[in-house]
Amino acid sequence: MKQRIKVNEIGQNAMKSLYPMGAHLKKSTVGQPLFDLIYMRVSQINGCAFCLDMHSKDLRANQEPEQRIYTLNAWRETPFFSDKERAALAWAEAVTNCSVPDQIYEDALKHFSEEELVDLTLGVTAINTYNRINHAFHPLVGTYQVGAW
Repeated sequence: MKQRIKVNEIGQNAMKSLYPMGAHLKKSTVGQPLFDLIYMRVSQINGCAFCLDMHSKDLRANQEPEQRIYTLNAWRETPFFSDKERAALAWAEAVTNCSVPDQIYEDALKHFSEEELVDLTLGVTAINTYNRINHAFHPLVGTYQVGAW
C-alpha cells in the first residue's frame, strides 16, 4: 500500500495534540501491559496493519508470551487471560463497536475503579483514533522500532 501523507511530519502539530493523552495513560493504575493488550485487540478489530505491527513488537519486547499474542483475537475461547483482562478486552471491544451493554459495564466495574474505567475508555478511544489516522494515510507498515513512541 502506498503511503499517502507522512502524517507524523506534515501533521506534526496535529499529532502532538494526542501525546498528552498517552502521557496520562502511562501513569494510569490500569498498567501498560494491559493497555498494550487492548491496543493490539482494538487494532485487530479495526484491521490496522501499522498498529498491529507496532503493538505486536511492543508486546514481544515486554515479554508477553507469544501464545497470548497469537490467540488474542480468540481470547474468549482460551484459558490464557485473567478475569480482569477478559473484562478489559470485552470493554475495549464494546467501546470500539459503540455499544456497551450493562453486563459488560458491570463486569468491568468488578475489576476496575471508576477512574480506571475512564482511563481504560480513554485508551480505547486513543487507539481507535490512531487506527483511523493510519487507515487514512497508510504509513509504511513494518517500519516501527520498539520504543520509538
